[in-house]
Amino acid sequence: MSNVYQFEASSLAGQPVPLSKFQGKVLLIVNTASECGFTPQYAGLQKLQDEYSGKGMEVLGFPCNQFGKQEPGDAQQIGQFCESRFSVTFPMFAKIDVNGPEAHPLYQWLTSEKRGVLGTQAIKWNFTKFLLRRDGTIYKRYAPMTKPEEIRGDIETLLADPSA
Repeated sequence: MSNVYQFEASSLAGQPVPLSKFQGKVLLIVNTASECGFTPQYAGLQKLQDEYSGKGMEVLGFPCNQFGKQEPGDAQQIGQFCESRFSVTFPMFAKIDVNGPEAHPLYQWLTSEKRGVLGTQAIKWNFTKFLLRRDGTIYKRYAPMTKPEEIRGDIETLLADPSA
């Protein structure tokens, strides 16, 4: 697959969402968890969503329970947590695996296209981020400790150049 628009994922409500719905937008795709040391990054992700969604950028959250069982809740609990604690308005999807034989096809593609530190393919922890160009290809992969605000410059670069 050559871009993100060929994938589909289920919303927290269980409805299929073709990622082609976001065609032409800069995307920041993040695997999330509610009980992680990086969970406060939800606030920064929402701030990016607030600041850039009207300019053609969208944050997409994918809850995952593969790292320290830090996302134990069901879809309703995840949605309530994100809304009540961080006023999340960006799209949140159903809980998925990001590594291993049951990894969601989106994450199989993301990790094969853009490897991490030292060329590793696997996601190392919650809040690994992928920034995608408007054409649905991957621009950059960020480690969990990279705060959302540190990505602002790259987002602005992609938003400023329609061909980027």
